[in-house]
Amino acid sequence: MIKPSFQTPSRRSFLKSSIAGAAVAVALPAGAFAQEDKVLKVAGIYTVPVEQQWVSRIHIAALAAQDRGDIEYTYSENTANTDYPRVMREYAEQGYDLIVGEIFGVEQEAREVAADYPDVAFLMGSSFKEDPSVPNLSVFDNYIQDASYLSGIIAGAMSETGKIGMVGGFPIPEVNRLMHAFMAGAKEMKPDMEFQVSFIGSWFDPPKAKETAYAMIENGADLLYAERFGVSDAAKEKGILAIGNVIDTQPDYPETVVASAIWHFEPTLDAAIAKVKAGTFTAEDYGLFSFMKEGGASLAPYGTFEGKIPQEALDLVAAREAAIKSGEFVVEINDEEPKSS
Repeated sequence: MIKPSFQTPSRRSFLKSSIAGAAVAVALPAGAFAQEDKVLKVAGIYTVPVEQQWVSRIHIAALAAQDRGDIEYTYSENTANTDYPRVMREYAEQGYDLIVGEIFGVEQEAREVAADYPDVAFLMGSSFKEDPSVPNLSVFDNYIQDASYLSGIIAGAMSETGKIGMVGGFPIPEVNRLMHAFMAGAKEMKPDMEFQVSFIGSWFDPPKAKETAYAMIENGADLLYAERFGVSDAAKEKGILAIGNVIDTQPDYPETVVASAIWHFEPTLDAAIAKVKAGTFTAEDYGLFSFMKEGGASLAPYGTFEGKIPQEALDLVAAREAAIKSGEFVVEINDEEPKSS
């Protein structure tokens, strides 16, 4: 039996208080299996704590959907990859309508489980595409390269040495594309920008990320790209700047984090909920809902750095953001592993 994790105010209150993001309007086709009025039972399965950046955005979107009465939501966190298929089965056996999570480390096993429960909808973060042979499993990804590119412009303007350190979890497409977009943005301001790139081999190891960041600072970096927790702590202690990723950490590091690329999972989850209720859920790639023009990404407010960012950079960000939303400018999606340069 799966027991929902207890939520203590000290660990989880920020998740509930920061519920925000654009919802997407989805037309609900009429059909024999439509159940628009049903409150769906939704389960989240996460391999890390729900305060980890990427998972926290899914968790926040699910809490928002629950608060408005669309779903009943529970979750399991810190689920090892070896246990992931079992937990999927347990939730499916308990009659959950929609199961959300990340299957990056258990792609084959997770798809086999989904195939065994054709009446359950699965919406899973994945490095691979949907498979028509498993019509009840859809995939998604955090395609927030638009916002990452804009944050890179800010970084390029704020770096004095022209040397930026970048600390990531694993060199998978979901991380690689954000780093490449960030680097492209930084080069808009300083074409000869130099980057130190390193991956710590973990999604949640703040001490290791912090130590990696220290080494980059020793090597001359005066600004850090904080793809992982722990990097901004190093920047704060050493008195340099940082750029956040996926969540807005500026309130926690008011003198350190200049800008952050924010992921809004609400459009992705809301679209899936609508399709499950309409009886039209099928194997699809929900990656598009993370694009800025779909409301899936944004640049966080500058907070204490208002008035401290060069106007040239602000003007370029405004122009490019408008062009991205209109479709006139497209940020390149490069999933190759980035290298130091």
